[in-house]
Amino acid sequence: MTYCVGIQVEEGLVFASDTRTSASFDDVRVHTKMHVFDFPGERSFVLLSAGNLGTTQAVLSRLQRDLSDNAHTHLRTPKHLFEVAEYVGQALVAAQAQVSGSAQQNGVSVESTLILGGQIAGEAAGLFMIYPLGNCIAASPETPYLQIGESKYGKPILDRIIRHDTTLEDASRCALVSLDSTIRSNVSVGLPIDLALLRDNALKIGERIRLDADTPLYMDIRDNWSRKLEAAVRSLPRFPWENTDSPPADAPAQAQRRVIPHDDVVASQAAQQQQ
Repeated sequence: MTYCVGIQVEEGLVFASDTRTSASFDDVRVHTKMHVFDFPGERSFVLLSAGNLGTTQAVLSRLQRDLSDNAHTHLRTPKHLFEVAEYVGQALVAAQAQVSGSAQQNGVSVESTLILGGQIAGEAAGLFMIYPLGNCIAASPETPYLQIGESKYGKPILDRIIRHDTTLEDASRCALVSLDSTIRSNVSVGLPIDLALLRDNALKIGERIRLDADTPLYMDIRDNWSRKLEAAVRSLPRFPWENTDSPPADAPAQAQRRVIPHDDVVASQAAQQQQ
């Protein structure tokens, strides 16, 4: 399983992905799912992948081969980003067809899903999800992030925080928390985490880092998030039955009963009878 997220805000794009792959239950490896194609000053793209690793590698090989052979269409020829997304979608369909024969006979899925983000000089940055059929959808100010893979555990923080005017750094922190939440809840998603930022009109990947369990920045973000989330739960409004003046739970039963109005009434009636 995989978890990758791309976020589009006014200041640019954020990309984050885990690196765990598994060929079987006990064959777990680290493999990057973030692939950068930089042509500084002209255009810059990042491709995130989820699904069959063989299919993804076939797509990457096709993209690199087309560049090297100066094919009729390659990453540097389209004038618009959506045309790049269509080209990558065609490469994805072809790669799945290439590896599908024997794999399908063995019950193995050859499908992959991709997130493509980037910018071409002269137009706005963009973010696309490319489905196994080769079709794609774009992010928008109303839907400023796209996820592939095991997305459900990391979605709440994105829904609550990410807006079009969120800063690029805050979006990056949200991406890391989203990955960390998924890693905590699903063993098939794992460290290290790859993170990359593409600032608007930079036309080149700026900051790119890999964070592991012992990376100080990741440790600080993870631990701070856990502590403050726990503190936030404790600070939520009290329930009606949570009387702060009530005795502790381990107080004598007789003392606890004195705070119950019905017992007070019964005690008062008994005293009157004795008089």
